[in-house]
Amino acid sequence: MSEKPIAEGGASYAAAGVDIEAGDRAVELMKEWVKKAQRPEVLGGLGGFAGLFDASALKNYERPLLASATDGVGTKVDIARQLGVYDSIGHDLVAMVMDDIVVCGAEPLFMTDYICVGKVHPERVAAIVKGIAEGCVLAGCALVGGETAEHPGLLGEDDFDVAGAGTGVVEADRLLGADRIRTGDAVIAMASSGLHSNGYSLVRHVLLNQAGLALDAHIEEFGRTLGEELLEPTKIYSLDCLALMRTTEVHAFSHITGGGLAANLARVVPDELHAIVDRSTWTPAPIFDLVGRTGSVERLELEKTLNMGVGMIAIVPQESVDVALTTLADRGVDAWVAGEITDRGEHPTGAALIGDYAS
Repeated sequence: MSEKPIAEGGASYAAAGVDIEAGDRAVELMKEWVKKAQRPEVLGGLGGFAGLFDASALKNYERPLLASATDGVGTKVDIARQLGVYDSIGHDLVAMVMDDIVVCGAEPLFMTDYICVGKVHPERVAAIVKGIAEGCVLAGCALVGGETAEHPGLLGEDDFDVAGAGTGVVEADRLLGADRIRTGDAVIAMASSGLHSNGYSLVRHVLLNQAGLALDAHIEEFGRTLGEELLEPTKIYSLDCLALMRTTEVHAFSHITGGGLAANLARVVPDELHAIVDRSTWTPAPIFDLVGRTGSVERLELEKTLNMGVGMIAIVPQESVDVALTTLADRGVDAWVAGEITDRGEHPTGAALIGDYAS
């Protein structure tokens, strides 16, 4: 068998589609943003093989528990790619990781990211990292490092994906969860900023593929374009949740992501108890109605896929409700009592939504 001759000068990484110089340029552009997402415990700078975090800070804990999480932002990246808007996706990534960590009561400490691209466009990569760094500031954590990988031949030149991993710490006797929840506890809902970063496969299928809506189309109910609505950054609740823990008693949190409100709330409810959430206590934003109405999506399917206007749940004793709502209001978080914890009785274990949404 004859072999195809190698081009004059021999094969090279650049000829295979990997641009090392562009990668170096991206690192230089992102450095200023990474510097903004720091904590005093971080050692060294960008460019090392590993991010360093001074763990001696944990000596102040009696029994520190490390909490870790990893996540991405799903097919929301395709909306960002089509619109050429890259920084907001970083906020989404931090929210998906760090708001999982804070659920157990942990303080976010540091995060790393992974950005995979078909071709390195330095300004685009730097914009993504800018958003991640800004998100880390909002979450109170440091961005200690990351990786940008170029995958020519596997991804198109404009394609990309992002993922991240984070670490937090909580004192063992401050760990939140199902064992703290009691009958009569209040279920406090915190409003989402929109779709957040879940369910975009359904949303894209309904609005873009089936209905053929354009991302630059102005939607009257939104007061802005469809693309702007779909790229609304995910709300980062980490510091709000930590503020609640400082000001009053909290038994549990639940981050409302994939699976919807009922399924995620059920993850923190003990087997012998049940959470009842009353839909009539809030009105979902217009985007949820648009997806349901346009795609004739059944309500149960919507609620299993989207957050329906609730991004985080706090479960607190009844005597903590007033302080909790005041604390959240002072921090600019729209929150309300959406339900309560009851004995299991005839209800299945977990959580259920009752009533109709407020109009």
